[in-house]
Parts: sequence; structure tokens; C-alpha cells
Amino acid sequence: MDNLEAMRIFAAVAAQGSFTEAARRLRLSPSVVTRSVAQIEARLGIMLLNRTTRSVQLTERGQIYLEDCKRILDDFEMAERRVRGEDANPRGTLRVTAPVLFGRLYVLPIVNALLHEHPALSIHLTLSDRNVSLFEDGVDVAVRVGELADSSMIAVTLGLATPVLVASPAYLQTRPAPASPAALSAHDIILFEGIGATNEWPFGADRKTMRVEPRLIVNGADAAIAAAQAGVGIARTLSYQVSDAVRAGHLTLILQEFAPPPLPVSVAYQARRIASANVAVFVKAIRAYFKANPLVQVHGPQEVPHR
Repeated sequence: MDNLEAMRIFAAVAAQGSFTEAARRLRLSPSVVTRSVAQIEARLGIMLLNRTTRSVQLTERGQIYLEDCKRILDDFEMAERRVRGEDANPRGTLRVTAPVLFGRLYVLPIVNALLHEHPALSIHLTLSDRNVSLFEDGVDVAVRVGELADSSMIAVTLGLATPVLVASPAYLQTRPAPASPAALSAHDIILFEGIGATNEWPFGADRKTMRVEPRLIVNGADAAIAAAQAGVGIARTLSYQVSDAVRAGHLTLILQEFAPPPLPVSVAYQARRIASANVAVFVKAIRAYFKANPLVQVHGPQEVPHR
């Protein structure tokens, strides 16, 4: 096995914190992955990874080696892109990440279209409500909802999504609709960990927070919306996630006059990926999609009057 491939394997093990998971993602046998890392360590005469029965962690020297591996792998990829030219046809693997529900509703159809259009292109789409690290996880493009923490990335705004509170009409027939954020203390709350992973909910233009005590905590938007429709309580979601349910009358908007400012929805990538034909074709496709199909603010039945 050549040194470049061994570096790729080591970087994957470090990113996943697991030999088994790295093997699965690379489509190699676990024995090949384990042997490759062991051969690097034997050649260097140092331990790069601390192994336990539950985890794999980088040593101090391993962290230094990982940073150099990533730089070398990025330089190699850049050299290939330059040889092919910036206008080369998309080919190889493009790694994309997006929030679960947003990815299923909007990103997957774009991915499907690109795969039909470009036979030499493969796409690894990861749907996760956590912010996957582009650098550490080897991701080429990320679709993000909210302000970007990493200012080194290039970001293109696709639209806006507003945090909204919703409950089913059946729930609001049995409990007075809250007249203010403070009144939420008298209600059953459904907390979706993907939106900030906190029980401090922001309200109004100044995003003043109100602490809520959830009765149900879920880690997926689909589950929060389903629970709200089942009459379990009030859920905080994003406008695009519940637009159909609100229009159909399955959910009712609550406290819209206290809604915080909308959040940007962006497609982001690292600056060094700017010459990648794969990244360019994806960014072009997703921008064209949202230009033709802009995200709109949710509209539906009027809020239930406060009682």
C-alpha cells in the first residue's frame, strides 16, 4: 500500500475515532485499516493512536501527523484539479452534509439530479442535525441553517428560515393559547435538540431568551413535529419544516408576534475547494434551485385566540 493511501486511511480513522467505522466508510476490511495504521506507526517508530476497547484517540504526535496528512492530501487533490482544469467535468466523490429534514426535502432531489447529469460523479450525502466539521470530517460542502461559526468558509445564502412555535388544534382546545413567552410555563413543551440544543428559547427582535422545561425531548425534527401533531404539546421548529402541516390545518402557529429574526440558510465550503468542479457544480445547482423555488415564510390558519 502506498504512503498516500495509508495517509487517507489514518485520517479516516482519526476523524471517525474508530477503525471499524473508518473501514466501513472507506469500503475496506477492518484488518486492512488496522494493518495500514500499524505499518505507519512501525515505520515512524511512534504511537499515533491510543487504543482502548471503547475508543481510538490521537496522541500528541498523532495530532501533528494528522495535520500534515490533511495538508498533503489536500495538496494532492488540488494538483489533480489543476491538471484537469477548473472547468473539468465533475468526477470522483463529492461529500455533502445537510440537516436531516432540510436535506431530505431539498438537498436529496438536487443530489439525485446531479447524479443523473454527471455519470462520473459520486456523492456521499450525510444528513445530520449536528454541525459536521468540514475540515475534520473531510466534507466538501455543507448546507447550514443559522449563522456560521467558521469565518474561514465561503458561504452563499440560499434563503431564510424563521423559528416558529406550533401546536395541534386539538391541544389548543384543551389548553389556553399562550399570550406571551412567559405563559409557556403553563404548557407542555416539546424540545428538538437540533435547534440550538438548549431550553433557552429566543423571542423578539432582541432575541431575549425564555427558559422552558420540556416534557418531551427528541433529537429529530420529524419526531418533534409528529409529537406536536399528536397533541403532546408545543414544539419549536423552523418555518420550512412545518409549512405543509400549517397550511393543512394540522398545526397552528403560536406567538408569531414574538418570533425572533429569521436564520440564514447557506451552502458553505472551504476556500481551498473553490477550484473543485464537484463543489462548483453542486453550488451552482443548489443556488439555481432556491432561486427558482425560494424558501417562503410559513402561512396557514390564524392563531387560536388567547383565552
